[in-house]
Amino acid sequence: MFKSTARITAIGSYVPERRITNHDLEELVETNDEWIVKRTGIKERRIAHEEEFTSDISYQAVKNLMERYDKSVDDVDMIIVCTLTPDFKTPSVASLIQAKLGIKNTDAIDLNAACAGFTYGLYVANGLITSGLNKKILVIGADTLSKITDYKDRTTCVLFGDGGGAFLVEYDEQQPSFISSYLGSEGEDRNKLYCTNLSKRMNGEDLIDSGYIVQNGREVYKWAVNTVPKGMQSVMKNTAIDLKDVDLFVPHSANLRMIESICERSEFPIERTLYSLVDYGNTSSATIPLSLDKGVREGKIRNGNKLLLYGFGGGLAHAGLLINWIL
Repeated sequence: MFKSTARITAIGSYVPERRITNHDLEELVETNDEWIVKRTGIKERRIAHEEEFTSDISYQAVKNLMERYDKSVDDVDMIIVCTLTPDFKTPSVASLIQAKLGIKNTDAIDLNAACAGFTYGLYVANGLITSGLNKKILVIGADTLSKITDYKDRTTCVLFGDGGGAFLVEYDEQQPSFISSYLGSEGEDRNKLYCTNLSKRMNGEDLIDSGYIVQNGREVYKWAVNTVPKGMQSVMKNTAIDLKDVDLFVPHSANLRMIESICERSEFPIERTLYSLVDYGNTSSATIPLSLDKGVREGKIRNGNKLLLYGFGGGLAHAGLLINWIL
């Protein structure tokens, strides 16, 4: 990886006020709190109200960032919103955020790598700044999965929630955040996790055209616990740092049992692993920034810590980043 000149300088987050607990779900589908916690580790999730969308959640996350770190975004020259649930097919969420923030001169794009979206977004931001094309970038990971969740399907409705997180990434030649990365995609297995749009066929087969998330949970689980530990090692290969010397591991918060298996296979202590799923569920591209912000608020993340972030999900796309935390 070429030498970075990009630094993460601020973080913010937002989750909707409405809570749905496991006990609430008992009223909707045949399930119970014990079954959900045992299999997923999730206790509750936040759900956007009917007129609250990804752009609203993204905007609130940026506002939180600005207030906590006393940051101005007037001179942001790129907005990257990582999401699979945009308000519209067009315009992009990023363009909506540009308007909401009143930024006059900025680029704006959405990036869809599903649950790997936020790590992909940070990777792109680092590349743009290090190449000299941009100087100050907002990277937002936000999703409203409740709007594409079938609340009659107990295998998926217990998993998903809504939320968002935002990072400000700026040019800094002296104290860059980004150390190493590894990205990949296994599109051959794309039908293991999908939500239909214009096309209703995949791999030559008709899809379940419900407009909701469809997931082969067993197969996605097997893919993740095999792929992520190998990816973690690939991130570390280009550095002089050993995996055991990483301070904190921050994986996509899909399922606690999955995270435990990944930690076991990679021989990384679960005690040094951050996740946000217990209170928020699987929020797709928002899980990693929510986990990081939770770690910051609880004092678990300190300046100088080496953090290994790893996103994985639909695509089947995955992306890992080793970063130096200097806020």
